[in-house]
Amino acid sequence: MTTSSPLAVDERDVLLSGWGRTAPSGARLLSPHSAEDIAESIRTAGPRGVLARGLGRSYGDAAQSGGATVFDMVHLRSFDVDLGAGTVTADAGASVDDLLRSIVPAGFFVPVTAGTRFVTVGGAIAADIHGKNHHVEGSFGAHVISMRVVDGRGELLDLRPDDPATEQMFWSTVGGMGLTGVIVEATFRLLPIETAQMSVDTIRCADLDEVMTRMIEGDDDYRYSVAWIDSVATSGRGVLTRGDHATIDQLQLTKKTAKQALPLTYETTSLPSAPPFVPGGLLNTATVRAFNEAWFRKAPKNKEAELHSIPAFFHPLDGVKDWNRIYGPQGFLQYQFVVPDSAGWLVERTLSRLRDVGAPSFLTVLKRFGPANPGPLSFPLPGWTLAADVPAGNENLGPVLDELDELVAAEGGRLYLAKDSRQSPAMLAQTYPRLAQWQGVRDRMDPRGVFTSDLGRRLSL
Repeated sequence: MTTSSPLAVDERDVLLSGWGRTAPSGARLLSPHSAEDIAESIRTAGPRGVLARGLGRSYGDAAQSGGATVFDMVHLRSFDVDLGAGTVTADAGASVDDLLRSIVPAGFFVPVTAGTRFVTVGGAIAADIHGKNHHVEGSFGAHVISMRVVDGRGELLDLRPDDPATEQMFWSTVGGMGLTGVIVEATFRLLPIETAQMSVDTIRCADLDEVMTRMIEGDDDYRYSVAWIDSVATSGRGVLTRGDHATIDQLQLTKKTAKQALPLTYETTSLPSAPPFVPGGLLNTATVRAFNEAWFRKAPKNKEAELHSIPAFFHPLDGVKDWNRIYGPQGFLQYQFVVPDSAGWLVERTLSRLRDVGAPSFLTVLKRFGPANPGPLSFPLPGWTLAADVPAGNENLGPVLDELDELVAAEGGRLYLAKDSRQSPAMLAQTYPRLAQWQGVRDRMDPRGVFTSDLGRRLSL
């Protein structure tokens, strides 16, 4: 099964920002035809260097680079699915959205998906994305068989995790935020499925302790697990959803005859765009409290084996175009950390400190992580990860996040580079202990220092 789309040629000056829209910078955006176009641009790069960019869903400054040439990779989006092997070979600009429309009807799913399907294959590898199944199946990089990367000399490299000659370069590129080279193609394994439905158990939990206890108890029982936490309520109450891909037998137990006839039908829905920016945004403590109350009450107290669609379970916010507008013109940031199980208390502390400074989050998500992979800059490690979206304009937010950074670091945790927009170089060096190893491999792959980003400069990478 093969699919492709025509390539576009374009070069223009643009202002780029992350999904949080907090720190835009100007760059020269280039839409390349091929890997050779990318290689030639790298060979002739100016002093501000080059960077690859996908769909711009990194929240901070990872996919922008002031004064640089930025490759718009989304026009390189062909892919080929090997149904027999259960693998796909895709251009770096192919998105999870592109893939799902093709592979779900064929009986497959991506091995890992983030909370949005508008992520490119290159971006998924560069950020080593994780999902609701990390405690079972790890992050995206664990499923990549090989990739092709243009290095800082303009040479095309074939990297594999099982090749001693290239494995260090492979794992430095996984989670390397585009700073080791430009990923142009990757082959990765797919997950076979019987239907396009999810069998989901949902339970309302009265407080944070109940949420976390149930999540630990369910680590071995569910492929997918995630909790939404009411960040405004002092109890930390939440809604826990866990499940797996529904089987044909599970579908036949329902009365949804259309889905029985076409069990692999995959459909997405689009809701109206979020409203344009309004002064101060739409989110404040009062509106978030009202939303959270409605969301908590909407969830069933305890319901097992309910069928959900793939988009509803994995990508609910994708139905609202430009939902980041609700935070207003100053934008928002996401604070996401991971800490070991022994530091689970930091989940409650973080929620409490955000309440203290009036930084409401309507999207506060708690997940479990399993073992880390060999990537020096890969984010996940075993334990808890909390992600909270908060408006960026709160003048009291910075000191509180700096305080939380120190606690995260002291407990052996770290922040996610794909979501970060404000941590310090010292924080990064303290929390990613293999940073020097990554820099050594990066320097071999990019001896001229061609690859750079606003994030790279901010963190002295």
